[in-house]
Amino acid sequence: MADSIPLNPVRKNSKTITYYNSARRSRLDEEELIKPSRYSLEDEPSNLDEMPLMMSEEGFENDESDYQTLPRARVNQRQRGLGWFLLGGWKVLCGSCCDCLAHVCRRKKELKARTVWLGCPEKCEEKYPKNAIKNQKYNIFTFVPGVLYQQFKFFLNLYFLVVACSQFVPSLKIGYLYTYWAPLGFVLAVTMAREAVDEVRRCQRDKEMNSQLYSKLTVRGKIQVKSSDIQVGDLIIVDKNQRIPADMIFLRTSEKNGACFIRTDQLDGETDWKLKVAVGCTQRLPAVGDLFSISAYVYAQKPQLDIHSFEGNFTREDSDPQIHESLSIENTLWASTVVASGTVIGVVIYTGKETRSVLNTSYAKNKVGLLDLELNRLTKALFVAQVVLSVVMVALQGFVGPWFRNLFRFIVLFSYIIPISLRVNLDMGKSAYGWMIMKDENIPGTVVRTSTIPEELGRLVYLLTDKTGTLTQNEMIFKRLHLGTVSYGTDTMDEIQSHIVQSYAQVTSQPSSSSTSGSTPSRKTQTSGPKVRKSVSSRIHEAVKAIALCHNVTPVYESHAGVNGETESAEADQDFSDDNRTYQASSPDEVALVRWTESVGLTLVNRDLTSLQLKTPSGQILSFYILQIFPFTSESKRMGIIVREESTGDITFYMKGADVAMASIVQYNDWLEEECGNMAREGLRTLVVAKKSLSEEQYQDFENRYNQAKLSIHDRALKVAAVVESLEREMELLCLTGVEDQLQADVRPTLELLRNAGIKIWMLTGDKLETATCIAKSSHLVSRNQDIHVFKPVSNRGEAHLELNAFRRKHDCALVISGDSLEVCLRYYEHEFVELACQCPAVVCCRCSPTQKAQIVTLLQQHTANRTCAIGDGGNDVSMIQAAHCGIGIEGKEGKQASLAADFSITQFKHIGRLLMVHGRNSYKRSAALGQFVMHRGMIISTMQAVFSSIFFFASVPLYQGFLMVGYATIYTMFPVFSLVLDQDVKPEMALLYPELYKDLTKGRSLSFKTFLIWVLISVYQGGILMYGALVLFESEFVHVVAISFTALILTELLMVALTIRTWHWLMVVAEFFSLGCYLASLAFLNEYFDLSFITTWPFLWKVSAITLVSCLPLYIIKYLKRKFSPPSYSKLSS
Repeated sequence: MADSIPLNPVRKNSKTITYYNSARRSRLDEEELIKPSRYSLEDEPSNLDEMPLMMSEEGFENDESDYQTLPRARVNQRQRGLGWFLLGGWKVLCGSCCDCLAHVCRRKKELKARTVWLGCPEKCEEKYPKNAIKNQKYNIFTFVPGVLYQQFKFFLNLYFLVVACSQFVPSLKIGYLYTYWAPLGFVLAVTMAREAVDEVRRCQRDKEMNSQLYSKLTVRGKIQVKSSDIQVGDLIIVDKNQRIPADMIFLRTSEKNGACFIRTDQLDGETDWKLKVAVGCTQRLPAVGDLFSISAYVYAQKPQLDIHSFEGNFTREDSDPQIHESLSIENTLWASTVVASGTVIGVVIYTGKETRSVLNTSYAKNKVGLLDLELNRLTKALFVAQVVLSVVMVALQGFVGPWFRNLFRFIVLFSYIIPISLRVNLDMGKSAYGWMIMKDENIPGTVVRTSTIPEELGRLVYLLTDKTGTLTQNEMIFKRLHLGTVSYGTDTMDEIQSHIVQSYAQVTSQPSSSSTSGSTPSRKTQTSGPKVRKSVSSRIHEAVKAIALCHNVTPVYESHAGVNGETESAEADQDFSDDNRTYQASSPDEVALVRWTESVGLTLVNRDLTSLQLKTPSGQILSFYILQIFPFTSESKRMGIIVREESTGDITFYMKGADVAMASIVQYNDWLEEECGNMAREGLRTLVVAKKSLSEEQYQDFENRYNQAKLSIHDRALKVAAVVESLEREMELLCLTGVEDQLQADVRPTLELLRNAGIKIWMLTGDKLETATCIAKSSHLVSRNQDIHVFKPVSNRGEAHLELNAFRRKHDCALVISGDSLEVCLRYYEHEFVELACQCPAVVCCRCSPTQKAQIVTLLQQHTANRTCAIGDGGNDVSMIQAAHCGIGIEGKEGKQASLAADFSITQFKHIGRLLMVHGRNSYKRSAALGQFVMHRGMIISTMQAVFSSIFFFASVPLYQGFLMVGYATIYTMFPVFSLVLDQDVKPEMALLYPELYKDLTKGRSLSFKTFLIWVLISVYQGGILMYGALVLFESEFVHVVAISFTALILTELLMVALTIRTWHWLMVVAEFFSLGCYLASLAFLNEYFDLSFITTWPFLWKVSAITLVSCLPLYIIKYLKRKFSPPSYSKLSS
């Protein structure tokens, strides 16, 4: 019976099943209905009795789309009563109201497709957004309210504001106003100044960008126009090395070949140049002014996010017949890219908020560290304690008179329990840690871009890393050429070179023989017999020639500007010297292949839109006309080119691509799959190269169908793909290439260090499964003795269920899964999958899109309460970096986009070890000590106030007034307390040598309710001793109590700092003595509070010394005994 239980339910009566919480009776009726054919068999029978995978019966009764909402549905059904409202429901309600209002106020205009007339902005049917860049957060009116809201949304600051405002009510006033308003004003002034400086800088940057001048073409000639005044329909001239101000269609260029290069590193993070092509109709016009003598328009699709695709048409109306040209991504010039060659003219189609670069800008969320959240919780606990203490005081008074007023006075009196200096000290500490990280000579070039979360570096459990450019160098080296029967490696490349030299030395007869076979394509299968017996030399020649022709690489000559394209092929061999040639392409793999063909004798010397030239070993130039190019896309996973050889007129279609895409396109063979697997296991990136000869008739027929498909407005991409696929049949397999991506320096020891520190590493890559697995092994992401479980491709719920059950039986093995399978698993079994994956020592997700990477990060954050860190180097890693609790960017070959979006930017992957083990550890430990000590400083004085009030008949009178309170929190104790940011429990060398120490940090033991309670007990003990001691020893006058207790308090605080410090720094000693000196010096001016004649007597000195000794000595003894009998793990190492 169990064998025949599949997973997909048959829904007999959807109404009764739709709701998860439908009545029990109706569900039972439903079960009766469904029992005979409860499950329909869709895939293989699955033995679900073995493992139910935490699925309930009702889970199966819901249809598939309902399933993923079940856990949430269960939560949402909880009753929302008064308890829910008080415990945070009010926040949810307020939040949803604000969101609703914001949505109504900022309702977005619907984006539409548009018709843009050349040079006629006034003909636009709609009003389009202004072309101004605006990165400011606030304007003149919203600055103050905005900054205040950001500050007072934190409980801590709001609390201080309420307490300070209460001092304006005469009956609640305690002491001087400045004791409450001066610290609050200082905090707000510092914050506002910092925000104002940032805002002014942003404003200046925006102003600079918006006031850049561009030449605009008008009927009366050129005029200068500001970037922010550019409109849709304007004709704009952009010079070399100038930024493109808005999204444009490329109409003309000064380059003779009708094309130009642009740099896109600010848009997509890629450092290579992209080739863009001008619209043929406008490029052919004799002069620039003729753009106004023609009547033409561009039809453009509505603005969208995708920077790699565009569909539109160009139409010229005044010619007979009308000229129609299809426009694609290669005719576009997106805003924020830079012209790298020639001068270009374009017509603006999108401005401002509708440009691709602005649509793709995701505003990074404000990240709040775990330590800040923990301190916020402790602050709330302290507030509750403060209210309880105040109620107790009023109760002991017997609730007499205006007790409510007295209650509020007590709350204000005890307000020092929650110290305002906590926020200031922590913020200054964070800035200090950031400065130390940037000044560390062992990790040069490291930049801290988010100064609010350095402690997060010490709490990480999951590290999600990109592969290409992060673990590897993104430097490709050609390693292997396989022809089916023979394979060549790096040591046998000279053989290939000699074959190429030979085949070009003889006046070869191969081109003519290939054309004869090409003229009878229908007999391809019969002619494939003799082809197997081609000589190795001719097969090498064909393979190398295919690799040299099938690509998107352009040679660029540095020294003479404009050589590429302007030189005639006749004089080519004089101009094309090898010394100053560099190759530009969108993929480093392609450059590696072209460099390799150059090394074996066949050199790409020139390329423009319509032709390319190769130079043979003997120096002869071979010219080919480019008839069509089919660029590489992530969907097709292949690229193709159709060329016509100038000397023979032969037309050949070359194609190269990933083995998965090419396996079904090439003729039957028995070696491709096996060899691809072998190369992938060596860590090589594989490409399959194939060709097909075409007759003139075949090509003409294809060209007509292709041009027709390119002009269609609906489903253009599908139609074009269908036409190209008609060619991709029974192609002749030429060779298989293997390119190696080298590992970054010290990747292996760094990954081992992180693994020993208890950090789980997940590799998220867009690369194929085999390459990803192989890099995981070679980088030791997966240790040698570990098994690897490769998750089989799954496409539906049944397959996912079976595969998850198979995976659950494995123990301690790394998981390798593809993006598609991951999506299926998350759709139906999100919770179960994450639970299983989190138990793995390492996880590799391949074929991941950028959004999928970010989803995985968010998933880990939701399902585990642990901190995540994402590290990457390209534009495709930005979303993952911004989603993680802590984002680290590497300045790599793919540009600076990732490092600019990250919280921390490093120059090499190996630096992450020191960043986490040393700086992460220090930042967390120091902030934990600093935060708790500042709280202790507030609690001790509040305890003294409580003791004082209870002895003097529960009067709500302050113990210390005016300057004493301000001085206590600032000049008398600030420097020694802040010097805790220099403390360290373990030397950096020790932390790197024993990464296991890091595991303790992730448990959060340095700052917990346990450590907090210990500090509370210390504060209560010391506060009680100081106050009682002073009261017991005071003589006749109240003023002596203040003098004795306050002096003892200052000394106690200075001694407690010394007790807390683990490693002394000379600045700490200076801070201690400086603070003591400040206090002693100020005694001369504090005659308002102290009796100076009494302070200079012996009784004062011995009484203060005795009280201080009683308050501190027991703690020193306890610390000594604890170190002796229960030392922390790090002290064993340092001893």
